[in-house]
Amino acid sequence: MDKQIVFTKVNTAELLDVDERMPESGEVKVKTFFSTVSCGTERANITGDPSCSPGEGKQVVFPKCMGYSSSGIVEEVGEGVTSVQKGDRVVVYWGVHKSHNIVPEQNVVKIEDDAISFEEAAVSFISTFPMAAIRKTRLEMGESCLVMGLGLLGQLAVNLARVAGAVPIVAVDPVPERREEAMKNGADYAFDPFEEGFADKVKAVTDGGAKVAIEVTGVGAGFDGALDCMAKFGRVALLGCTRNSNFTIDYYRKIHGPGITVVGAHTIARPDNESYPGYFTHRDDIKASLKLCSCGRLEFQSMIKETHSPDDCASVYTRLVEDRNFPVLVQFDWNRL
Repeated sequence: MDKQIVFTKVNTAELLDVDERMPESGEVKVKTFFSTVSCGTERANITGDPSCSPGEGKQVVFPKCMGYSSSGIVEEVGEGVTSVQKGDRVVVYWGVHKSHNIVPEQNVVKIEDDAISFEEAAVSFISTFPMAAIRKTRLEMGESCLVMGLGLLGQLAVNLARVAGAVPIVAVDPVPERREEAMKNGADYAFDPFEEGFADKVKAVTDGGAKVAIEVTGVGAGFDGALDCMAKFGRVALLGCTRNSNFTIDYYRKIHGPGITVVGAHTIARPDNESYPGYFTHRDDIKASLKLCSCGRLEFQSMIKETHSPDDCASVYTRLVEDRNFPVLVQFDWNRL
């Protein structure tokens, strides 16, 4: 039997026994070593946020299975699989929190550098979310970059903006500990969005306004606040999932007049098969993330704050639901079972 973390009902996670099977043609079976918790997405799903239902107005349905960024070793391959073989160290994307993942071959990327840990590899897929957002803004070296919201994606965005040559990088979050973490991750300035004169302070350190903004709060007020900080002709990537549409933007004054470009940056809004400038496939961005780690340009290990056995999933997800200061990067170690 396999073990799998399942959201069985609202605010409830359980580690369940599930049937195990062999991979079919074109599939790969991977023994999971580490899987990463995607805090925002998983909180929305376990709490029964209506925006996570299959369609508008549809009832939220349980059980739900999360865990789309993991790493492990290939145990078996189905007929026709050529890119990986038994024993390969791999990243699995769009899998689940499960002791074994069986996914299509295209959802497995080989870890070419043995120096990259399984822990870091399990972060690589999630890192491609802000990577895609930065690509879509066409950030250029020497341009200022505002990161609004410093959860996992925001912290990764700070790291990646530094790699991409943004300067200065302005990190924004109301939680002091997250601002401190962003400074360690490469931010040049960190501000509280609720402090008096916030937008003026951002404009002062960016010579009139940020050229690029990565909005990761998923809150309408966060988007509105980011627009107050933009330079003329600035570009804003909406990376956070703005699940509540009940907010108002002064589009004429904040977008239309200053010529702001706003681009949707959900990770599924990318090409399926072939990358092109500004728009890379999932596989190509995962490979880019792994290469950056291999060359020492990126480092995820220090970002990992907690590692738990899957047996502890109930208490981990209770904290995720109840504690708004839940650690930014938490993983499950499947070797502890």
